[in-house]
Amino acid sequence: MIEEKKIHWYVAYTRVNQELLIKKKLDELGIENFLPLEEQVRDTPLGRKIIRVLLIHGMIFIRTDKVTSFSLINEHSLNIVYLKDLEGRRSLIVPDKQMEDFMFLLDFSPDGIEILNKDLKRGDRVRVIKGPLQGLVGELVRLRGHKRVVIRLEGVVSIATSYIPGSFLERIE
Repeated sequence: MIEEKKIHWYVAYTRVNQELLIKKKLDELGIENFLPLEEQVRDTPLGRKIIRVLLIHGMIFIRTDKVTSFSLINEHSLNIVYLKDLEGRRSLIVPDKQMEDFMFLLDFSPDGIEILNKDLKRGDRVRVIKGPLQGLVGELVRLRGHKRVVIRLEGVVSIATSYIPGSFLERIE
């Protein structure tokens, strides 16, 4: 029973173009959630306009307990499906630290990241020790010839920072 009341981050799929509607309902219910968005400048007939665009279509991150996660579907009729763990038996839980790093990186530098939906070769675990990304923990990879730190939400998505000098990184076990 105690485990059912513990708060976790869950990954939920929804129909494409329903993400903002789901976010609005979650906000109304007071449920913490995260929808990865970025601002883009678009030319329109009325001039340039800044719009918010989804970075990952059909997916929203929800922070709640197990009981509430199911009540969102059963009692509140949200059209979502939770991503399952690798064994497929339970809803996938994203550790708080991974989610914090993921949100920080998206908030800090939407121009300096790339969304990577393919598996990357596993590298050394590293921590950024200098610069504006100090404290970020992830994997060191070489992407397009540059050193980058990858934050991976296992089984969901990976994001890579822009170039980080090697002197800004320390290896961790």
